[in-house]
Amino acid sequence: MKCNRCNESDIKVIESRDVVDDQAIRRRRMCNKCGYRFTTYERIERPQLIIIKRDNSRELFNRQKLLSGIYRACDKTAVTSIQIDNLINKIEQELYDIGESEISSNAVGEIVMKFLSELNEVAYVRFASVYRRFKDIESFEKELNIFKDRQLNT
Repeated sequence: MKCNRCNESDIKVIESRDVVDDQAIRRRRMCNKCGYRFTTYERIERPQLIIIKRDNSRELFNRQKLLSGIYRACDKTAVTSIQIDNLINKIEQELYDIGESEISSNAVGEIVMKFLSELNEVAYVRFASVYRRFKDIESFEKELNIFKDRQLNT
């Protein structure tokens, strides 16, 4: 590990703590030469997941891309960054729990919608509108009715 400011390798850890449901360790570090402080995160390295897109092309699973889509869905809602981080971790864990190295984008979308429906109604509807690619009002209403029925049955 090197300092981002002066490139010195003499770094000390000044604080460590578990974060995100014990799935990562947050470390505060300080450069012994220039005193610059910075944060690093340590996570378990997992095998790469391949996402099979709708057009049958393949791409590596990108946590940041998923995070970006969920942030857009949660924009201007009461959902916090911590809740989003926890949600991303749950989604990622479920993807790895499937036990396959290749997963369809449809499966990813369904998992995201399952967790978003539990987190925030507005975020769920926003994500569903992009994911399901509604062509008209009727298909949008149908999805809303499915969501309402699910809410009543829980």
